[in-house]
Amino acid sequence: MALKSNWEFPQPRDGLAGSWDRFIGPGATSAEQLLSLIPALLFAGAVAVYSYRQQLNWSLWQYAVAVLMAFDIVGGIATNATSAAKRWCHRPGRSLWQHFGFATLHVGYIFLVAWLFCPHFLKFFALHSAYLVLSALIVLTISPYLQRSAALLLLSGGILLSLYGVTSPAGLEWFPALLYIKLLVSHLVKEEPYSSHSARG
Repeated sequence: MALKSNWEFPQPRDGLAGSWDRFIGPGATSAEQLLSLIPALLFAGAVAVYSYRQQLNWSLWQYAVAVLMAFDIVGGIATNATSAAKRWCHRPGRSLWQHFGFATLHVGYIFLVAWLFCPHFLKFFALHSAYLVLSALIVLTISPYLQRSAALLLLSGGILLSLYGVTSPAGLEWFPALLYIKLLVSHLVKEEPYSSHSARG
């Protein structure tokens, strides 16, 4: 059976379950949910263990922020790329500015990393914030058939910025690249959501 596109989604459930549906996309399969949660938990734990073993001398606040961001970003990379999330996040009626708002909300993450971890606060915050905002605008306004290529090129630019433009703090070297993957590639690119019953022909 060939791959089959499916843009139909069930309505979110009531109560707390409905909040979860709106977060990951209503109708998410068990496999999609596990793929979103398990790697995120493992990576968050790995960040905590690595920073402790490297004796980075983080405060409890720094541990809390780093672990929560690690969980959210890696979970978001998987979640935003699922078919359930694509159906929900790119459903009819969702505007360019809603997607842009979601991306720019993460400037707050850049601020927290710069404020809590960086000796060169202003440079880190200014460069990565400006790059994220500009990249999000490009992906959202470019022709849909070019979105994926543009997002991957902009992701590559973000990685180069983090390697040669402004040094990331110890223990958070992963932060810029994974943030750009979550937002530019996983969330903003509108891709076809496939049915869970599809199989490669």
